[in-house]
Amino acid sequence: MKIDSARAKGLVEALQSVQSRVAKASAGAGGRRNVRLVAVSKLKPASDILALYQEGQRHFGENYAQELMEKAEVLPKDIKWHFIGGLQSNKCKPLTSTLPNLHLVSSVDTAKKATQLNLGRASLVPPPSTPLNIHIQVNTSGETSKSGVTPGAETSQLAKHILETCPHLHLLGLMTIGAIARSQAAAEGEENADFIALREERDRLERELGEGGLECSMGMSEDFEEAIRAGSGEVRVGSTIFGVRPKREEFSVKGAGGGEESKS
Repeated sequence: MKIDSARAKGLVEALQSVQSRVAKASAGAGGRRNVRLVAVSKLKPASDILALYQEGQRHFGENYAQELMEKAEVLPKDIKWHFIGGLQSNKCKPLTSTLPNLHLVSSVDTAKKATQLNLGRASLVPPPSTPLNIHIQVNTSGETSKSGVTPGAETSQLAKHILETCPHLHLLGLMTIGAIARSQAAAEGEENADFIALREERDRLERELGEGGLECSMGMSEDFEEAIRAGSGEVRVGSTIFGVRPKREEFSVKGAGGGEESKS
């Protein structure tokens, strides 16, 4: 696979800048956590991912099941893939039954999806040594355009379904795609209301289940530093690393990975 050296240089510099910002924000939050950085590579060619893989990045996030499966076929098998997009129930089993290095699915919001993901993971040959990590997606903003369960009883019911009936899944924590406007509107020293809501929901769920160690996954390119300070254990950063994305109809897994680097 050919990697354009100039493109790779820009990608690596952008990744290193984000890594530095993640480390600084984590230290500012007390330095108690190792925050996972997921490089969101949707609609970017496999060569872009390989350039960052060669610099040690292993966690990559994708939004479309077919695109993820195509990339996984041509890229190193020790990449830790994250599926972070909206997932249809009928795509769950095909995704988990073909990708042993699928590390985490972050958009689980129904028991049906969890069941299908579990069945797919169970059918892998050879059997994987670890269960598939899962985030329950919580709609903390209450926006009808956003997926996710409602905080409270819906979150509890789905968590119990995963823990009690899905032995091939591991409930890693909760995820939200908060409203960026809430980060932008937060005054100096104030927290994003979505981040507060997810953290409180995580704490409530841990008390109810009697299980500790659940993580919060929140924060993207525009607000990942604030999310880390609010307690996020994982941030998903795309355009700040990879630059502007092409239109989906213009994308090719093996295409040239242009795109102006974002300054945000």
